[in-house]
Amino acid sequence: MRRCCEAAGLRCLFKGVPMAGARQPRFLLVFDFDETIVDENSDDSVVRGRALPEELRQSPRQGSYNEHMQRVFAFLGEQGLRSGDFRALYENIPLSPGMAELFQFLSKHHELFEVILISDANTFGIEAKLRAAGIRSLFRKVFSNPAGFDRRGFLTLGPYHSHKCLQCPANMCKRKILTEYLAERAREEVEFQCVFYVGDGANDFCPSGTLTEADVAFPRKGYPMHRLIQESREKQPGAFQAAVVPWESAAEVARYLQELLKRKC
Repeated sequence: MRRCCEAAGLRCLFKGVPMAGARQPRFLLVFDFDETIVDENSDDSVVRGRALPEELRQSPRQGSYNEHMQRVFAFLGEQGLRSGDFRALYENIPLSPGMAELFQFLSKHHELFEVILISDANTFGIEAKLRAAGIRSLFRKVFSNPAGFDRRGFLTLGPYHSHKCLQCPANMCKRKILTEYLAERAREEVEFQCVFYVGDGANDFCPSGTLTEADVAFPRKGYPMHRLIQESREKQPGAFQAAVVPWESAAEVARYLQELLKRKC
């Protein structure tokens, strides 16, 4: 059973130097990407200002959004966009308010936090943005839809996996990814005292439902994840077990984590 900051011998770590006996991370911090780390939907960012054909202008009401973006990327390739063009587009997407401050905090306390990213965007765009922002090294794993360039130089996109969850899009269930990751780390004898989940979308509600009373969900205020948590608590009090800390600026997440360390370290 994970319990937040209760393990004996928990130490505060400073200047990036781990103290003896405190090498394993104490907390798992899970991030979404679109409208969480970055302040836009990256799929919207790459098509902004471009004249798409009628069949690609709207997100599909039926069928797979992942397959829709495959068609969008193919069209953009036909229009001449290549690796460097896409890289520049992703690199220039702005970070969400306060996100730089949050990552500065995580960099300072990196021995305490294991950080992963689970996103229904794509690996190429995420890797480009994280590296441009100088934060790629903070992430132990990035889980997203595979993307790369074919012989024509077109950006191609695939589904992440298949699953049986009825709440999630066919190409990705974040609950499945998070559950399997925690099981994998447990087999490696890494047990987290708390799991923190920072997200915004409806597809972040599904994995946050696996969190326990020891954990914390950080939904972006006013976004679908926040609304769905509120609705869940109204319909089924106690069903959503984690503490809930909504945020408008990610600096609020940093302050929450800082206060937690002050109380427990």
